[in-house]
Amino acid sequence: MTKQTNLRDVPPDLLQWIESEADSRATSRNQMMIRLLEEARQHRSDDDRQLTLSFPAPPPPRTKSQFFRFIDLFAGIGGFRLGLERVGGECVFSSEWNRFAAHTYEAFFEDGLPQGDINETDPATIPDHDILAAGFPCQPFSIAGVSKKRSLGQADGFDCERQGNLFFRICDIVEVKRPPVLILENVKNLKSHDKQRTWQVIESTLTNLGYRVYNQIIDAADYVPQHRERIFIVCFDRDVFGENPGFEYPTPPETGRPKFRDILESNPDPKYTLTDHLWDYLQRYAAKHRAKGNGFGYGIADMDGVTRTLSARYYKDGSEVLIDQGKKKNPRRLTIVEAARLMGFGSIVKTRKKVPVSDTQAYKQFGNAVVPDVVTAVGRQVVNVMLGRLRSQGSGCLMKKPSKRKRRKKFA
Repeated sequence: MTKQTNLRDVPPDLLQWIESEADSRATSRNQMMIRLLEEARQHRSDDDRQLTLSFPAPPPPRTKSQFFRFIDLFAGIGGFRLGLERVGGECVFSSEWNRFAAHTYEAFFEDGLPQGDINETDPATIPDHDILAAGFPCQPFSIAGVSKKRSLGQADGFDCERQGNLFFRICDIVEVKRPPVLILENVKNLKSHDKQRTWQVIESTLTNLGYRVYNQIIDAADYVPQHRERIFIVCFDRDVFGENPGFEYPTPPETGRPKFRDILESNPDPKYTLTDHLWDYLQRYAAKHRAKGNGFGYGIADMDGVTRTLSARYYKDGSEVLIDQGKKKNPRRLTIVEAARLMGFGSIVKTRKKVPVSDTQAYKQFGNAVVPDVVTAVGRQVVNVMLGRLRSQGSGCLMKKPSKRKRRKKFA
């Protein structure tokens, strides 16, 4: 008779992880152990014949305040993370390829640098999660980005190899990890790019992966004093939530829109005041385009209203958001602290020292960021759907085993 193997010598924390993996993959504990051993055997080293495991480390137990786990892809400086943490989320994995943005992310959240290029990460090593959050690169789809690339003879949209195809990298991860919910963000122009063909590919791909797809353009001006329209794509796994999850996008706060004057510092550094040379150039540039009937030019912020969209190019001249200082002084740029407040990072950035990069890099990072307050509002609506599903199924887990659905990788 073959001698039986028992579990009495397996450490409790390892056994707990095995049971958690079995539950998340909808299989038995014994089958899970066999699967782990088979996978380990396939990764055996030919040199020393030792078993080499590449499984993700088990995340720590959830606390009552941490209702769900999420991953933060193309993380930038952490707008998604800050927004989802406010509604009970725990970030178990983050990825950002830009070293300057990663440095700021580390300073903001103080738990180490995020992973680098997501293309170099094996999806199987990413921890299991309830929500995949990603503000995938927008430059290939934005109006300004498309114009610049075409003027330089470069490809845009999905034809941009470096950035445009990163959407499909998200899909690779989704196929392996099967998160119950996806929250994606991009520029408003995503829906109209390439005569709407880009959006048709995105929507059909996510649908073929087994998700119910919602989308809405949200203006951040209801949450921060800045006109900033972005598309938020929220997807629910149909195997978990069914065909009609009952999701609704948030309505604007009843408190009304915030005012620009409320984000301003009382004693800004004089270095942010425009030089005579730059101010003269901006005025002449605006006058030239007014004569042609164009609307190009600088923008003086309305103290009791909202500003133009803060862009990643703000470091060049600050022209889209200038602050009037009276007739005797030239206008000034936003300070770094004010830029942080304008984007909704004021709870983290209390002083300039909190941002560990140069002004140039800081402006780029805030201009590329997602507004945490909007993420919080959308995330709260997602949480309502998740809680409703958990109550209806009487279980503490939404994650299911990988689906056999295959997405279409070619354009229609």
